[in-house]
Amino acid sequence: MSPKNHDDRLPVDEGHVAGDEEELSAATAGEPEHAHAPVRGVFDRGVIRAARGAAWLVFIAMAISVYEVIMRYAFGSPTSWVHESVVMLVAVGFALGGPAALACNRHIRVRVLYDSVGPQAKLWLDRFNDLVTFLFCLGMTYAAYTMFWSASHNPLGEWQLERSGTSWNPPIPALVKGVILLALAIMCVQAFLHLIRALRRRPDIASRGGQS
Repeated sequence: MSPKNHDDRLPVDEGHVAGDEEELSAATAGEPEHAHAPVRGVFDRGVIRAARGAAWLVFIAMAISVYEVIMRYAFGSPTSWVHESVVMLVAVGFALGGPAALACNRHIRVRVLYDSVGPQAKLWLDRFNDLVTFLFCLGMTYAAYTMFWSASHNPLGEWQLERSGTSWNPPIPALVKGVILLALAIMCVQAFLHLIRALRRRPDIASRGGQS
């Protein structure tokens, strides 16, 4: 192939690359800068991997809901366990969404004040936000612990899981409250690690993107 032919292809390749960059810019134009912030630690990476597995709970809930519809309307044999199972699966997925959102740095926030200050002020706002998040998660973890204790012990202090009281009568209420306690405990650890990272971070690093 001659050098001339090689040079003739350059404008085509550059145009293709430019087009890809324009598409990427258009796709991300409406998203805030912090939406693409990297995961902040090993613990958060583990939470994200676990959340990807937990996301399949929604698919399982959908599948058994379809099974219930078929059994009820096609065969006249409704189940006694599908409805409560779906409620439990969706509740568990919703509870585990908290740690996943915190790990991905994609929770909802108001950035009017944050975007209007400099790097030094942003760093202190990050530290304050992480401190408040940690204290909130710590208090909610304690509240979830007392709730789970009441759902897993009788008035005499003996182990006895709270049940739904239906004909199937599974211990779903106690299990869901246990998952809520687990999710809040994970968020408490995440918030503490984020606070430590914020205390060690320099202002110039904080200016590259928002942290929570």
